[in-house]
Amino acid sequence: MSAKLVIQALTLLFTLSLSSSSSSVTAHSSSSSSSTSPSEWRSGRATYYAAADPRDAVGGACGYGDLRKGGYGMATVGLSEAMFERGQICGACFEVRCVDDLRWCIPGTSIIVTATNFCAPNYGFPADAGGRCNPPNKHFVLPIEAFEKIAIWKAGNMPIQYRRINCRKEGGLRFTIGGSGIFISVLISNVAGAGDIVAVKIKGSITGWLPMGRNWGQNWHINADLRNQPLSFEVTSSDGRTITSYSVAPKSWSFGQTFEGKQFD
Repeated sequence: MSAKLVIQALTLLFTLSLSSSSSSVTAHSSSSSSSTSPSEWRSGRATYYAAADPRDAVGGACGYGDLRKGGYGMATVGLSEAMFERGQICGACFEVRCVDDLRWCIPGTSIIVTATNFCAPNYGFPADAGGRCNPPNKHFVLPIEAFEKIAIWKAGNMPIQYRRINCRKEGGLRFTIGGSGIFISVLISNVAGAGDIVAVKIKGSITGWLPMGRNWGQNWHINADLRNQPLSFEVTSSDGRTITSYSVAPKSWSFGQTFEGKQFD
């Protein structure tokens, strides 16, 4: 690798905090499906990062934590500001393919990745000369394991096409409960269908439905004393679909535990 590419890769490591805890790259598979058609192909660009330590387990700006344990592996992507939508896009799935470069593209290939991180802009450089993740650029930063599925690593900053697709996941929605006392934080992951969440409500056995606010990424929070109550969740995805999982967490739940609910069809 040239010195220039080494510097680019190291720079992206500091900019992003994507997980590098898995060496495999696979499309997410499950029995979950949806009738919604993929969106049209759009133009963008992609670079990659190479992890300094494969044992790192940093989940990135969406808050998913250890991406390998969460089922995302290295099939992930950090998105530029023009796409990240302040974290609302977290969990959305994209199909990405290399185009317009016969020298570096691997013909007939594409990858499916989940948005798990943010590529921060660098306003010290213009968008067309170093500020790759500056608006209005539609830029993808991929783990090198994913990038090499569609292009040769020497390509560096590649033109791509991408389209939004439905996510396919195994099992149900996962609710990881954090917080302390009357502050409750819930990370929602493994979301099929649209993949990204726009609204969440929580309910105890002695309360009505209480709306939660987005803390960051797909972490949602509320100030309410719901201890010693079974918890139910109502989750709405960006395509307007709502799914309700009753008594997901038993009365004996504790902070730090993860529970599985229903899944979008």
